Amino acid sequence: MSNSDFDLTGQTALITGAARGIGMATARRFASAGADVIIADFIADVGREAAAEIESMGRRSMFIEVDVRLSESVDRMAAVALENFSRIDILVANAGIAQAVAAEECSDEDWLNMIAVNLNGVFWCCRAIGRHMLERGSGAIVNTASMSGMISNTPQPQAHYNAAKAGVILLTKSLAGEWADRGVRVNCVSPGYIGTDMTREGFSNDDWRPTWLAMTPQGRIGAPEDIAAAIYYLASPAAKFATGANLVVDGGYTSW
Repeated sequence: MSNSDFDLTGQTALITGAARGIGMATARRFASAGADVIIADFIADVGREAAAEIESMGRRSMFIEVDVRLSESVDRMAAVALENFSRIDILVANAGIAQAVAAEECSDEDWLNMIAVNLNGVFWCCRAIGRHMLERGSGAIVNTASMSGMISNTPQPQAHYNAAKAGVILLTKSLAGEWADRGVRVNCVSPGYIGTDMTREGFSNDDWRPTWLAMTPQGRIGAPEDIAAAIYYLASPAAKFATGANLVVDGGYTSW
């Protein structure tokens, strides 16, 4: 393995949920490695700022507003991206939401919205960009799953979130098997508790935070950059023999 295995010069990456958190940390990591980065997000003002930051690093970038719950919005995202950049070498399907609600109190709307963003959205993105990659015969896809797709978290109730993330893991493996002989790799990363806007409410909960830290062997929360590093590896040429993998980055939470 050499430094060239981590060089993304000449490649274009599209990242959903890239305006902040893990997505933005990944965009910075890719840009530092030489990639042009398309910022796709639901939040327009922050998304445009993120694209401007990537351009300030000397890379090409643009912002595309997308609602990953809607397949037509995702298809439009793909069309706009390809119109402006001609090719997508890397897709990071990262957009996601979180919610804590007891299963018996979970409304139809709660359930359907969670599945729409965290599972359907990943599939719509993989399908839209995957078609382009398959036509070209190459590409790397990294989906953001979660350790919650492997275990049931405590003390917060989140059955619908856990189910959606479990779906992402098996979707990743299924696509990897279908597309391996056509040049497209598909992997996922499963973060543990990471310090982002999405988890701020949980970390401010005095009943939840001590349990989360006590159940994490490293005794700390992760940073978005910890997950960005894992995504970067799976998207890079260094991981050319990796497909269908679920890389768990959780401070050891699932080891107990």
